[in-house]
Amino acid sequence: MRVKNSLISLCKKTLYESITADMMLRFMTMMDPDYDFYVRSGIPQNIPVTNQMAAERIVEDAVADGRFIDFIEVLYRVDSAGYMGRSYPIKGLSQIVKAISQEGFIFDSVNGQFFEKSNERASPDWGRLHDGDERQTALLRLDIVSNSLIVKNNPALLVEEAYASLRSIVQRAVISRFGRLWLWEGDGALAAFVFHHKEAAALLSGMEILNELFFYNRLANPLQEPLKLRIAVHAGPVKYRKDTIELLKNDSIKDVIQMEGKATAINSLSASSNIFLSIDRVIQERFSPEKQTSYGKLRYYSVELGKQ
Repeated sequence: MRVKNSLISLCKKTLYESITADMMLRFMTMMDPDYDFYVRSGIPQNIPVTNQMAAERIVEDAVADGRFIDFIEVLYRVDSAGYMGRSYPIKGLSQIVKAISQEGFIFDSVNGQFFEKSNERASPDWGRLHDGDERQTALLRLDIVSNSLIVKNNPALLVEEAYASLRSIVQRAVISRFGRLWLWEGDGALAAFVFHHKEAAALLSGMEILNELFFYNRLANPLQEPLKLRIAVHAGPVKYRKDTIELLKNDSIKDVIQMEGKATAINSLSASSNIFLSIDRVIQERFSPEKQTSYGKLRYYSVELGKQ
């Protein structure tokens, strides 16, 4: 996000009129534990730092590091819940939130997070992640079964039409739930969910894809045979990389790819047990009981049976 000068000025003013220099530094290190004000500013530690000096440096550093939105989210948490039992109202914070929202973001006041407006853009990094950032991530891996036979047995134009329709189904299911498609190959896809209720979003996306495909095959599929999928959902730490080759080196991504290829039946969704820790019972009841596999305990969902 490109931060306008007017917003930078507003944030600086908000900080030095609301909190002390010491508290600004504490809140900055809540976002970045390695942040060193004195190294970044060049000011010796024995020199007193005024509120205005601290605000100027901290906001400039947050912008330069691409962490401005992250810092505003910290301020929102402090303003809402306080810090170490004390209240720290941040004057003018609502104006800052409004200004960021006008730059193509939605603010979720319940979770205190900003999200890209998916109808305007859906960048792989959500406009938030930086190369090397590690986040707990819910992953969805999808594979088209017998892709080579589909290509061999059907006219190329019809294959392109069917695959374009499938991609639209997948994109709608993923992006509408704040997910992002990180990879789309000829016969499969990898989607990621980092923000909001990511585990539920990944599960519901997979279920929606299977449900939509069920009706597409019966009502609109131009191919001689129905499209068939395998989908797997898994959660784990992922270090975000802009380079796809580096991204795929993450163990969590390797795990979900193996789950899909080795432990998932055709036209079904498999999900690792760690996905269900915060999932509503209504959703859980649509899945089978846990089954022990070589890839850990998994639960399954399929359209035809509802449960497996």
